Amino acid sequence: MPDRIDSPKNPRIKAMLRLRNNRERKKTGLILIDGVREVARALAAGVELQEVFACRDWCDDEEARNGLAALRAAGYAVTELSPTAAKALAYGERRSGIIAIARRPQRTLADLSLGAAPFVAILEAIEKPGNLGAMLRTADAAGVDSVVLMDSACDPFGPNVIRASVGNIFRSFVAEATAEESMAWLQEHKMQVVISTPTADKTYDEVNWRLPTAVVLGSEAHGVSSRWEEPQFACEHVRLPMHGQADSLNVSTTAAVLFYEAVRQRRAEPKRA
Repeated sequence: MPDRIDSPKNPRIKAMLRLRNNRERKKTGLILIDGVREVARALAAGVELQEVFACRDWCDDEEARNGLAALRAAGYAVTELSPTAAKALAYGERRSGIIAIARRPQRTLADLSLGAAPFVAILEAIEKPGNLGAMLRTADAAGVDSVVLMDSACDPFGPNVIRASVGNIFRSFVAEATAEESMAWLQEHKMQVVISTPTADKTYDEVNWRLPTAVVLGSEAHGVSSRWEEPQFACEHVRLPMHGQADSLNVSTTAAVLFYEAVRQRRAEPKRA
């Protein structure tokens, strides 16, 4: 293969563009990783990169140069892109100095490592890539132990989620699972299940987040599903006080409030009897 691509009509450019389509990703088992930081995080997480491309003219800062050095140190041959070829792959006005084609990661619940009192986020049927990406970034920042993508309604390894999560989708603390697998796993690990609902009696700061806990966040359109009403879960329902005219918050905003309340409580001294 040539070590430089100049034309935006090159077949390899066209193959990469096809990977923006979910059907092509399912067909090939490949994904497109677009961005210096995103590729670096995929590399650090052990994602299997198939091909790596870089536009030298766009790798003009220290982060990009370090990213290229890390890829070469890991043994990857980097195909150079002309600015014209790179522009064909650019998303809007974004200039992606490094782009990679990778094998889609397959992480299951068995791959997750839990401590003595884990704090887990169950993201159920999230529909919007931007929301999913934002929650993954917040989970990473807040130190959530594990994130379970349950019955995802959008492709978690599509370009929009990769971009919105700034590559945090590749972290080893993220797994995919069905509803049945997720619920059996929660029961096995004896976790308290917390759900945010506007009609709950308790506010979000009245629940004990120090216990082994899974917080469930549902789809933007429908919230959490009725399966969580099954008696074996005895879920804790909490609400976020709403003092203005709005009667709901974006799911990623709700996630941030709940994640950081758990952080606040877990950092505080245990309550005395």
